Amino acid sequence: MLATRTLVEEIADLKRERRAILLAHHYQEPEIQEIADSIGDSLELARAARKFDGEVIVFCGVRFMAETAKVLNPNRTVVLPDWNASCSLVDNCPVEPIRAYRRAHPDHVIVAYINTSVEVKAEADILCTSRNAVDVVNSIPRDKTILFLPDRNLGAWVQQKTGRPNFKIWQGACVVHATFPARRLTEAKLKFPHAMVAAHPECPPSVLAMADFVGSTSAIIQHCVASPADEWIIMTESGVRFSLERLAPGKRFHFVANEHCNCSECPFMKLNTLEKVRDCLIDLTPRIEIAPEVMVRALRPIERMLAL
Repeated sequence: MLATRTLVEEIADLKRERRAILLAHHYQEPEIQEIADSIGDSLELARAARKFDGEVIVFCGVRFMAETAKVLNPNRTVVLPDWNASCSLVDNCPVEPIRAYRRAHPDHVIVAYINTSVEVKAEADILCTSRNAVDVVNSIPRDKTILFLPDRNLGAWVQQKTGRPNFKIWQGACVVHATFPARRLTEAKLKFPHAMVAAHPECPPSVLAMADFVGSTSAIIQHCVASPADEWIIMTESGVRFSLERLAPGKRFHFVANEHCNCSECPFMKLNTLEKVRDCLIDLTPRIEIAPEVMVRALRPIERMLAL
């Protein structure tokens, strides 16, 4: 059910008072996406944060995204509506093993997916998103050994696309995408025989092998909207339904449940609510705070990615 006008107006007033912008990931609830100043995937929101000239960024996503916004805006206030909005990929990739790997292999190139903590980003040579991961890896000399972290499925897909030798992959996984079973996609294809399949590269290889299109969250939306096909099975978080149906109202989109919760929702993304958005604008908490030296080191690999 959509939010009441009173709460939406209260947030709008607070945004004006605070000179704030509201950034929302595609996986947020529809009522949050409806009032966002910018909706996008991780790369698009990083770019939006970089261009912002106000005072407060309310980041409706998960914590690593808000951290990235803070690194790009060190003198601005960045708040996250729910501090517990973490990410299974971040949890799968603690910083100490990465620091140990860096010490043991100083000549290797560490490519870190943006779905990592700011401390891990500070150890990386360059960042990537699911949208630009292939381009980022191709920008690195082929004689270099690469450690790609932390998503094993995205890493395997990138290695397949680039044909890179000496490509090591951290064994992390997304709690949503990694638990999409191929058997349920097969069932969906039987149920909707005329539907095309679009999948996020964090899905298992068995799912990607059945996809007609593989791409980032925003790439999936753009491709499905532009395609002449009018029916799609979408193998990513169901929050993308908001943009898909808004941009292509005449098309049909089907979502497949995963094994984790018998749904296709990210439990971390869905922690943010309109009430929490209002409260964080009132109190300016939970606030993202990062040690200055970590921000300086994390900025370099972020800037290298954005330069591509």
